Amino acid sequence: MSMIEISDLNKYFGKLHVLKGIDLKVETGEVVVVIGPSGSGKSTLLRCLNRLEEPSSGDIVFEGLSILDDENNDINKLRQKMGMVFQQFNLFNHMDVMENITLAPIKLKNLKQAEAVSVARDLLDKVGLLEKEKAYPAQLSGGQQQRIAIARALAMSPDVMLFDEPTSALDPEMVGDVLKVMKDLAAEGMTMIIVTHEMSFARDVADRVLIMDEGIIIEEGNPQKIFNQPEHPRAKDFLSRVLGIF
Repeated sequence: MSMIEISDLNKYFGKLHVLKGIDLKVETGEVVVVIGPSGSGKSTLLRCLNRLEEPSSGDIVFEGLSILDDENNDINKLRQKMGMVFQQFNLFNHMDVMENITLAPIKLKNLKQAEAVSVARDLLDKVGLLEKEKAYPAQLSGGQQQRIAIARALAMSPDVMLFDEPTSALDPEMVGDVLKVMKDLAAEGMTMIIVTHEMSFARDVADRVLIMDEGIIIEEGNPQKIFNQPEHPRAKDFLSRVLGIF
């Protein structure tokens, strides 16, 4: 069984049909990168996976449980197994870094304070920011805040990490540090679904690349196929504009 199975997923905003019958399976340990032009439905697809957006129809099965079956499944418990990293960090500005990372494990997983702090320090070391545990978000650069946001998501020991354009709000010189953390996670076998405009990252890290356009997946395959031999005319057009090829 796949970790995530999406079947005939549709999403409307009023009359606007944003996702048009998406079918997708994601395997445990797989890194899936979603690319495509702005407005193609990439972020909406990601946000439907944990019901930050409510799907209009279709089904999403996560680890054998439908996230849309409220009678039998607790969406909040399922969300705890899905780490989410946004464009805009979403850290709590009134809390220091340690408090940001330990809040959810203490409140939701009932970790003791000392254990949560130990886990947080390990994660801060992993993202290269151990010395910042007492800092507040306003004292950190955008890249540092995003790495803290990744550590905070990892503190819940999720089974899958969802990244919604995690570098798009960063200055160019800060992008590399965030991508390195994500590459390390991929190397460790973390299941990840990543919406990004970072094409070289997609080429280097993805097991599978999806190209979305106008609410559908127009092409998917390994990075070699997608970047060197795309078949769909709109995929070729998109890649020609962002990479200057074809």
